Amino acid sequence: MSTDQLTGTTVRMPALGESVTEGTVTRWLKQPGDHITAEEPLLEVATDKVDTEIPSPVTGVLQRILAEENDVVTVGADLAVITEPATGPVDTPTEPPVPAPAADPTSPVAAAPPVPAAATPLQPPPEPAIPQRIPPKHTFDTDGAMVEKLPRIRRTIARRMVESLQTAAQLTTVLEVDVTAIARLRAAHKDAFYQRTGIRLSFLPFFAKAAVAALAEHRMLNASLNSEVTEVTYYRHCHLGMAVDSEKGLMVPVIRDAQRMSIEDLARAIADKAEKVRAGTISPDELTGGTFTLTNTGSRGALFDTPILNQPQTGILGTGAVVERLVPTRDDGGLRIDVRSMAYLSLSYDHRIVDGADAARFLTAVKTTLEHGFTAADLT
Repeated sequence: MSTDQLTGTTVRMPALGESVTEGTVTRWLKQPGDHITAEEPLLEVATDKVDTEIPSPVTGVLQRILAEENDVVTVGADLAVITEPATGPVDTPTEPPVPAPAADPTSPVAAAPPVPAAATPLQPPPEPAIPQRIPPKHTFDTDGAMVEKLPRIRRTIARRMVESLQTAAQLTTVLEVDVTAIARLRAAHKDAFYQRTGIRLSFLPFFAKAAVAALAEHRMLNASLNSEVTEVTYYRHCHLGMAVDSEKGLMVPVIRDAQRMSIEDLARAIADKAEKVRAGTISPDELTGGTFTLTNTGSRGALFDTPILNQPQTGILGTGAVVERLVPTRDDGGLRIDVRSMAYLSLSYDHRIVDGADAARFLTAVKTTLEHGFTAADLT
C-alpha cells in the first residue's frame, strides 16, 4: 500500500530587475486550498517599473499566504507555502480476516447480515488551510461614491509626471507633415509585408525611423542633463523609448540601438515590446536606459498633444492621427487642391538646453524625411 506524504515549498519574492529591491503584492490569483501547477501564475507584483506575474515553482496546493495584498515585500522574502503530494511506499499493518461463524445445519437458512468492509488505517490529515483576509478592492463612502486605492504603478506614473514638470522647463512645438507618400507605400506593400513578417505595417515605424535619423544631427535632443544642470551628456546611440498604453497604465519599453534598425526591424521591435507590455511579461530592465521617447498619441484619434518629458531625457516626440484632408498645393505656379494624408508632430523639449529654433530644425528634418525620404526599397 502507499499513502501521500505532504511536503511544503516556500515561494519567495524573486529578483525583478537589476535595480529593483522590493515589490508590492497587488493581487493573489489563487487562494488557500486551490490547486496550482508549476509555472502557473500565482500572484501579481508591482514595482516602480513594471507589474509582473509570479509563477508557482511547483505543482501542489496553496497551503497558506504569507504576504497580504498591498504588502511591500523585499526580494527574497517569503510569499506563500505550497504543499506537494510526494508518493512513496509505506508499510502498514494488516489484520487477518475474521472468519464468519459456521452455519448450524439444523437451523433454518436465513439471510446473513452484510460483512463490514475491512477498516482502512487512518491517514494523517493535511494541515488545515489558514483563512486569509483579502482586502476589498474598493469601498464606498456615505454618498455611495466608490473609493479605490491607486495601484502602485499608477502612483509611480503620477509621481514621475509631477517630478518631470517640476524639474525641466518644458515647451512644445507643433508641426504639420504630409505623409501621403508613406500612405501610398503602405497601401502597395502592406500585404506582402504582413506575409513576410507576420506584422501589420503601420505609420509608426516610419515616424520612428525619421526621428532617429534626425537625432544624429540634433544631438541636444538625444541627451540628458545632470541634476545640478552643470553637465550634459550627448549620446551617440539612440535607445528609443516607445510609450505603450495598457490596462495597467502607461509604460515605456526601450528599443536598444534603434539607429541601426531598418523599417522592418523597428516594426518587429515595436510589436514585440507592445505585446510584452500588454501581456504583462515585460521585464524591468527593458523599461530603463532610454535616450529619447516616441509616443503615438494618434493611435486613439488625437490630433496632437503636449507630451511630458521622460526624465532625464531632453526630448519626446508625439505623433498625431493620420487624417485625410483637402490641402491646397502649388504645382508649376498653379494652385490645386488635393486629398492628402496629414499628421501633426508635437515635440516637447527641455528648454534649459534646447531652444525653440533647435526644436523647429529637428521637426523640419523629420518632416523632410517623412515626405521625401522613403521608397519601396526601405520595405524590402
